[in-house]
Amino acid sequence: MGGALEDSHLRGNSKWFVYIMTNKSNEVLYIGVTDDIDSRVEEHKTKVYPQSFTARYNCNKLVYFEEFDNGSKASRREKQMKKWNREWKIKLIVEINPNWSDLSLNWSNTDLIYKTKRISPNKLKL
Repeated sequence: MGGALEDSHLRGNSKWFVYIMTNKSNEVLYIGVTDDIDSRVEEHKTKVYPQSFTARYNCNKLVYFEEFDNGSKASRREKQMKKWNREWKIKLIVEINPNWSDLSLNWSNTDLIYKTKRISPNKLKL
């Protein structure tokens, strides 16, 4: 995609997500953005792209995500988070997921806090 088509897609009515994947030992962090988190997490877990960063480092555990109403906001947040130091990223994860559980294992539980919109990033004390 590119140009006006991409811009209109990013501003569409779909939900967008910024997410963090990690490996079994929680040593590697990967930050991504998508408009289909279920499918994207499944792609990471099944290593659809075997040469990708997440496949090479076995990042198959979803430990954090935020929901956005358009792709432009989500993309800006992803870029912002990628610039953060590791300590800030860990603090963000621990705030809602202190045990670093794989949040994708609970997709069917609609009562989980993880399935709600995140608090405003501006309210975080980093």
